[in-house]
Amino acid sequence: MAAQAAGKPNILFFLVDDMGTQDTSVPFLHDREGRPVISELNQLCRTPNMEKLAENARLFTQARAYSVCSPTRISLMTGMNAPRHKVTQWTHPKTWKSAPGAIQTKTLKNPEWEVRGLPSDLPTLPGLLKEAGYATLFAGKAHFGPDDTVNGDPVNVGFEVNIAGFGGGGPGSYWGKYNYSANHRTGAHVWDVPGLEKYHGSETFLTEAITLEMNAAIDEAVREDRPFFAYMSHYAVHAPFLYPDSRFTKNYPQLKGHALAFATLIEGMDKSLGDMIRKLDELGVAEETLVIFYSDNGSANPMGSKPLRGIKGTRHEGGTRVPLMVAWAKPDPENPLQKRLPVEAGTREDAIVTCTDFMPTILRIAGAKHPSPSTLDGFDISPYFSGRDAQRPQEFLVHFPHAHRNNLFSSLILGDWKVIYSYESKSWELYHLKEDPWETENRAEDMPELLEQMAESLIAKLDENDASYPVSVQTGEPAKPVR
Repeated sequence: MAAQAAGKPNILFFLVDDMGTQDTSVPFLHDREGRPVISELNQLCRTPNMEKLAENARLFTQARAYSVCSPTRISLMTGMNAPRHKVTQWTHPKTWKSAPGAIQTKTLKNPEWEVRGLPSDLPTLPGLLKEAGYATLFAGKAHFGPDDTVNGDPVNVGFEVNIAGFGGGGPGSYWGKYNYSANHRTGAHVWDVPGLEKYHGSETFLTEAITLEMNAAIDEAVREDRPFFAYMSHYAVHAPFLYPDSRFTKNYPQLKGHALAFATLIEGMDKSLGDMIRKLDELGVAEETLVIFYSDNGSANPMGSKPLRGIKGTRHEGGTRVPLMVAWAKPDPENPLQKRLPVEAGTREDAIVTCTDFMPTILRIAGAKHPSPSTLDGFDISPYFSGRDAQRPQEFLVHFPHAHRNNLFSSLILGDWKVIYSYESKSWELYHLKEDPWETENRAEDMPELLEQMAESLIAKLDENDASYPVSVQTGEPAKPVR
């Protein structure tokens, strides 16, 4: 096949929106003895295709993303930390002139940030893959920038095919009978999903529609004998939680309302994963296709994310800890591509990895040109796939200087320790994540020397990344962390 002959694997990047580690029947959390922690939410969720993928996968227990979607999505495209690319908040669907979320609290207001979304002067992952001969295919939620900016259209980011992507971070509706629009309940078209007119007025759920269209695009790339990068970016499982997927409602008799809608969104997403892997097998390219399963931020589950603390948009682990699995769609130890990049099936990796790492990793796997090191903050984590040491620094910096949900904060993980600074209250938190992954015991007061070291490291990292700080309403000056 084309990928094998060219020495270039196909890559299916399967990205779910707002999915946390508890929103699946696959356990991603472990206790201090390394035993799986299976929560009530894990037991509720029905994800058999994720379970099947996990059997062939390297499962990452310490995968992180930013606490809201646009920062992560821009980092996926650029390999750059959010404080550096300045997209530190989610972007408006239609216009950069409207900054989303709360603008200020009583004492602080938002800093200047990149309201236009993905900076146009940065090289992008799909753009570099296209130069390397890949068919670059996009489907689903884009959210790279508002519609009135150049990168509101995924084609301008480097994708040859754009299926249903626009500046919005969520759909108006998941139901085809409403044309995937909220117009029937709001009278507006801000969140209309474009390009799926053939399904308008039908019973086709949005998750199913974009899966069918992406599978057709993959089919065409295979017929053209081209290796492909398929960026399958689901709108699921993002709000609105008003449209349960009727294919799965009978599986949750104990649920209703938003909880029912969320559970069916999860199961529909899982069906999409299974449908895509089966399609790869039917096309005879499953052995040549690497599957990367990931989420753009922590959970927005109406039922919460216990035992993790917090959800999407918050400073705790429930906001930034996400599922990640890497596997060949059909393992074959004799396949030349899999010999070159073996994946340890049914194993787990406990190293910290983040959204900035995928660009350098995928470019290396694809044999594509890397951008200047000055624009890359991520690391090639492909050695982890084979159980080797990727020598990635075990750290993760999050900077959210916005009043959205009143969660202006910065945090830094260094090894097993995590420090958090809250700008509004000028307060610090310190947690030992290996002993206390649930963040129940704030060690800031009883470990002042360590807190001071961690605080210094956080401030140094923010300054290294040219972070934009919240602005004091009273003085108009940047409000840097107070020791």
